[in-house]
Amino acid sequence: MDAELRPNRSLSTRGFWVLISVIGAIDLAAALVFARLGAALVAPFLAVAVLAIAAAFLASFRAQRIVERVQVSAGQVKVTYETPRARTVVWESPTAFTRVNTVRDEDDRMTAVVLALSAKRRTVAAALSPRERRDFANALEDAIRQARRARHPSSSGEGQTA
Repeated sequence: MDAELRPNRSLSTRGFWVLISVIGAIDLAAALVFARLGAALVAPFLAVAVLAIAAAFLASFRAQRIVERVQVSAGQVKVTYETPRARTVVWESPTAFTRVNTVRDEDDRMTAVVLALSAKRRTVAAALSPRERRDFANALEDAIRQARRARHPSSSGEGQTA
């Protein structure tokens, strides 16, 4: 398994510029009304609000560039975070001893997929929706099971004769 997980974003770059333009136009109209009423200090506060909204969206777009890569091989399970500038390994464990645990809320929605090795734990796939998390957890468990079989084919009962 070599899964590349990216955060879901519904707003494109073009949509961002349209949204900021609309918010800016509304704030400009409000600033003109308040300026005519003699409240000149409202305009700078509205400008700061538009800049804060733009900064929040830009931070969100930056977070979108972070890729979580989950790799399962016969020898190990590895999780890395990749950005355009760096690649950081955040989890490595032997496939034979790695477990996949799931955390559910009171409505039985999957809230987390957790890799476990003894007392060591790592949450993965946090950027996915609950349904995508469930599907990913199933795929990850299957990949680990298959990787174990590939490493120890005789333990799966295949190739044995009676």
